Amino acid sequence: MKDAEGQDGDNERREAGLDLASRLTPDHHQSLKLWLRMLSCTVRIENEIRTRLRAAFGVTLPRFDLMAQLERHPDGLRMGELSKRMMVTGGNVTGITDQLEREKLVQRVPDPSDRRAWAVRLTPAGRAAFAEMAAVHERWIDEMLADIPDEDKAALIGLLTSMKGRLRIDEGR
Repeated sequence: MKDAEGQDGDNERREAGLDLASRLTPDHHQSLKLWLRMLSCTVRIENEIRTRLRAAFGVTLPRFDLMAQLERHPDGLRMGELSKRMMVTGGNVTGITDQLEREKLVQRVPDPSDRRAWAVRLTPAGRAAFAEMAAVHERWIDEMLADIPDEDKAALIGLLTSMKGRLRIDEGR
């Protein structure tokens, strides 16, 4: 079970070196094995990044993610668009935005395309803070994946890109 920050509450399993893929048996079908292996890798990296962000910058992963979205959109994004891009509820986005606004890292501004709506964008201080975090974040990812040969990374990217295009998921839900 995960808490509001997405933390996995089952520390004993992690401490014992077990992960989501440890649930697999030889009887499981290949699609389930693939799903659990991908999820296991993602959760391990995400948990490490979450821990490092908190230790180095005192920031949560959701706050980092929101700032990353805004960094890509200098004119800002509406709250609903942030919610969609981050795949979290509007309430979560509002709470994170409120905190970042109090810290003067983001600001709400009138949406240029609809004067009745508001967009959120990084302040100059927010841009500077995010630039520092993003550079360190990129180094961490490079460190964690350093033992994977570049050709394997390229192959995985190609395979996952192909897989993403072939997934049978109802996006309208």
